[in-house]
Amino acid sequence: MEISPEQQKLIGVKTVKVDIRPLQKTIRTVGRLEADESKLATVNTKIEGWIEKLYVEATGSYIKKGQPLVDIYSPELVATQQEFLNALKWAKQPADSPQEKDKNSSTDLSRLIAQDAVATLEASRQRLLLWDVSAGQIKKIEESGKTIRTLTLYSPVNGFITQKMAVLGMRVMPGEKLFDVADLSSIWVIADIYEYELPLIKVGNRALITLSYLPGKELYSQIDYIYPTISAETRTIKVRLKLPNHNNQLKPQMFTNVEIKINLGKKLMIPESAVIDTGKGMVAYVDLGNGTFEPREIKAGLRTDGYIEVLRGLKEGEKVVSAANFLVDSEAQLKGVKPLPLK
Repeated sequence: MEISPEQQKLIGVKTVKVDIRPLQKTIRTVGRLEADESKLATVNTKIEGWIEKLYVEATGSYIKKGQPLVDIYSPELVATQQEFLNALKWAKQPADSPQEKDKNSSTDLSRLIAQDAVATLEASRQRLLLWDVSAGQIKKIEESGKTIRTLTLYSPVNGFITQKMAVLGMRVMPGEKLFDVADLSSIWVIADIYEYELPLIKVGNRALITLSYLPGKELYSQIDYIYPTISAETRTIKVRLKLPNHNNQLKPQMFTNVEIKINLGKKLMIPESAVIDTGKGMVAYVDLGNGTFEPREIKAGLRTDGYIEVLRGLKEGEKVVSAANFLVDSEAQLKGVKPLPLK
């Protein structure tokens, strides 16, 4: 099909070269901030007892690792300490007794009692350790010869109290949860990716994260985990990113905008404006020179940033109409010129 230079100028025909250029796909989605699960801790009790003192007043309080949280009075704890002290006394008996020098049945009996006391001493020591009585506290009990009335539970991490079940005077049972603590020094971003976008993403993809809470601020991260299951309702899969949380500006359950840029290498590309969707396929008009244009069917690939990937139908270096191509197409239809089919 021929169009004179005058007609081309009149209708505003412009052409561009079919070129190989970097193809970058941008996936835009919404994310939600969540606490880093690897930095969550639960404080519970391993003994039965009653809460006699609370060091934390309310949910949301910030605490440091090793900070006392609660004192628990437990009769069982006191009884075990007394058993420990009695065993300690009997374990020392043979060494302290002047009868040790006598080689008689009384000495043998004392030796057997001492051996049994050593076993009891070690068993009660291990029981105290399993109840989270520290080695330092046990040594203090051993040196003073006195029991401690209450067991103090300490925070295992720095963080915020996210749940507080402990109440003054409450009876507690072994395994009962008293506090949940969250270290928010780093925070997760959980974003949803559509099923059809899954082949494009991988661990390590860089992402730009913005929040309405921090207008104008851009945060950068990368995908560090892709979850193994897809939601049946939304047909999306979750991906996880991690952000440092300076000054605790980021709060769990905040929403974020996430942009993941995927580099797909260099591909044969033309502007989207150079492609006409006929409903039956994609058509581009090739400038053969001297006012001659040839309509061709093309096979299109990915679209990104105003460009479209050409899989078949065009070659690098050819020129295609990028402006007024609908007018060129109308002229071709009037003249009965059909697109060259894909081979």
